[in-house]
Amino acid sequence: MADSNEFSGTPEETQNIKLNRNATSESDVSLDLLAQKVQESLALGSRHKFWETQPVGQFKDIGDSSLPEGPIEPPTPVSEVKQEPYNLPNLYEWVTCDMESEEMSLEVYNLLTNNYVEDDENMFRFNYSKEFLSWALRPPGYFKSWHIGVCVKSSKKLVAFITGIPARIRVHDQVVTMAEINFLCVHKKLRSKRLAPVMIKEVTRRVHLENIWQAAYTAGVVLPTPISTCQYWHRSLNPKKLIDVGFSRLGARMTMSRTIKLYKLPESPLTQGFRKMEPHDIPAVTRLLKKYLSQFVVAPDFDENDVEHWLLPKEDVVDSFLVESPETHEITDFCSFYTLPSSILGNQNYSTLKAAYSYYNVSTKTPLLQLMNDALIMAKQKDFDVFNALDVMKNESFLKELKFGPGDGKLHYYLYNYRLRQALHPSELGLVLL
Repeated sequence: MADSNEFSGTPEETQNIKLNRNATSESDVSLDLLAQKVQESLALGSRHKFWETQPVGQFKDIGDSSLPEGPIEPPTPVSEVKQEPYNLPNLYEWVTCDMESEEMSLEVYNLLTNNYVEDDENMFRFNYSKEFLSWALRPPGYFKSWHIGVCVKSSKKLVAFITGIPARIRVHDQVVTMAEINFLCVHKKLRSKRLAPVMIKEVTRRVHLENIWQAAYTAGVVLPTPISTCQYWHRSLNPKKLIDVGFSRLGARMTMSRTIKLYKLPESPLTQGFRKMEPHDIPAVTRLLKKYLSQFVVAPDFDENDVEHWLLPKEDVVDSFLVESPETHEITDFCSFYTLPSSILGNQNYSTLKAAYSYYNVSTKTPLLQLMNDALIMAKQKDFDVFNALDVMKNESFLKELKFGPGDGKLHYYLYNYRLRQALHPSELGLVLL
């Protein structure tokens, strides 16, 4: 979920604190840091009036172990849920976006392409393909009514968008049906209209109408209150292009040719029995994944239909590979990544950055390091420029060794109307939201 800037702190407040450790003593640093954090939470708190009215973990409750885990508010009878949509400013109206319609898909694609998440320097912007959006928004059991747009009444132009999809998410040993909220996007010219809070209320209302009372979402900004904060790591596959477009910089005392050599990968995977996932693998992959995900505090509860939808390879959307034992033909390991290019803004030579994002990876026989090296090799074969991974699940164990570097981006995970007593370490999180 992005574009939450309408009701959160300023970018400066939500950025990581960068300290010049050489300039101050350790004790000064920790006191400064503490003071800065207190200031930040006060500043953020005063800007979160909207979130203070919502059933989410609140900053003031952090550390209060007397609060129970689980739903914050009980469900109400569906008949008591508001039946009419929330009011929009006069010139606008709600529209349900039919993602099966070519015309509507194109409108959504255009809105997101021109107005969705950008980096702080305005050099890159996510560029979701229509195929990707169809995959992301139409899983088993999806509700069309949860794909919500705002149009200008007179021209019918789409100017804002928010979506939900249903998902079964396990928290500790409780499987909860939730909505995953994503793609909150408001046209740049309308960001002063405070459309985002009313859009969040409207998607919440429609989720409640299906008798679902919890949600999961992510944001690059700090809102009340993250259940976990993860970091993006990046592995260069095409270092020359990444440096040319300003995504990364040439290291100190490094030449371009030494950099290219540093990131060079073998031509083909090294693991025996490594191959692309096929439809007949769905049951085995489901078993492997279910067992693996059971060790995390928060993780999806996937069945075979989910695995077929989310993990069966789709060209330019999702790639999945597995290791089949040459002797026993048992499926022992699995890795996957999805495709999310970014538009490169204002560069003469390049218009697109092709990025792979690590998805779900399971290692039982092949060491995870080796499995992920093979995933990098496949991504390079398929012409990706960079391979991105969050430090969730067991990813931390391979990041440094496989020459990933930490990015400046943090991703905060949130649950709506569900309290976790303690924030999770990224390694306790078994969930990847697109």
